Amino acid sequence: MQRSRRFDGLAAAAFAALAFSFLSLPARADDAADKATLDKLFAELKAAPDADTAHTIDQQIWRMWMAPSDPDLAGKMAAVFATEQTGNLPAAMMLVGKIIAQYPNYAEGWNQRATMEYQLQDYDDSLADIDRVLAIEPRHFGALSGKVLVYLAKDDRPSALKAMIKALEIDPFLAEKALFPELSVAKTQA
Repeated sequence: MQRSRRFDGLAAAAFAALAFSFLSLPARADDAADKATLDKLFAELKAAPDADTAHTIDQQIWRMWMAPSDPDLAGKMAAVFATEQTGNLPAAMMLVGKIIAQYPNYAEGWNQRATMEYQLQDYDDSLADIDRVLAIEPRHFGALSGKVLVYLAKDDRPSALKAMIKALEIDPFLAEKALFPELSVAKTQA
């Protein structure tokens, strides 16, 4: 089955947003591993009454994921993002690979590499790294959204739909939901 140009555009836009929109976020002053804060934010996200509220909450979660309090790790992530912005994905992947080796429990390192692998159409490695992200942080809606896009790129819509449903359990207002009109139909028929 051929992918549509609309899908390619949506997929590229979604991953670009995930990969680059957080460069302007302020650094966090507190501990990046603040589980209690994340737990509270995830509960608020799940109960968000509308997309705007959900977006505000998911940005706070991304801020925690993307701005580690460890200055060494934060500097290395900044180098990854700067290199990625130049379009040199192989060099960015080399840098993020070093982060993963040094910080194997930092979920966002794995997520960034999975994103780059997707962009390089290395779908199997992307899925493997997404699984590593989810083993560390099962609520990582960005990784689940990435899984959706990878499965769609592999023309595996049933697996993509399963991943989308799981992602929507965490963030009910994810933009990728628009790729599945059957989810809206199912909800209105229930």
